[in-house]
Amino acid sequence: MSVPPHQSPFEQPAAVLPFAYPLDEFYAMAKRELPSIEQVEGDDVPGPYHRLLVHEQDMTPTLEKFHDERIYLNVISRQMRGDFYFREVILLAQRTRKPVEFGAIKINLTLFPGGARRLILAEQEPLGTILTEFKISHTSRPKAFLRIQADAFIKGALQLSGEQVLYGRRNTLFDPQQRALAEIVEILPPMEEQS
Repeated sequence: MSVPPHQSPFEQPAAVLPFAYPLDEFYAMAKRELPSIEQVEGDDVPGPYHRLLVHEQDMTPTLEKFHDERIYLNVISRQMRGDFYFREVILLAQRTRKPVEFGAIKINLTLFPGGARRLILAEQEPLGTILTEFKISHTSRPKAFLRIQADAFIKGALQLSGEQVLYGRRNTLFDPQQRALAEIVEILPPMEEQS
């Protein structure tokens, strides 16, 4: 990309991709270049990723069932913008401490009851666990499925090395009035089909 002569290349904003939101915002804020992210059809997501991503369920219970472990949260970065809470996270299996997802999420705190808001901001439990605990009615609607050439940041978050092609999805959680509770990018580490 050419840079106008009056502008330093370091002032260029990071690329934004609508299907990578809000992950692209975290990259832009950190002045990191987005990794190669390609939108793919659900049918082109290979197993076991297909089973874990191509559905309209929450990821936390899906991952807990797949790994047969409770999932907990490790927050990498966070930001508040008015009533919106953004965070980059790693979901880890409780027993093995193994990363099972890297994600970026934007949460509309005004749409949650006070107790759920407090738990979200306590940064201990994944949003999916809180939604279940508080019996918050919602629907999950994936907007895109993603193939990602993992960069150093994502590999570090997921404790990976070498070249890694990962799969994920861009998802929105809606309340019964069709208001977006949360917008999420969910990226899974390499994994093998469970027997």
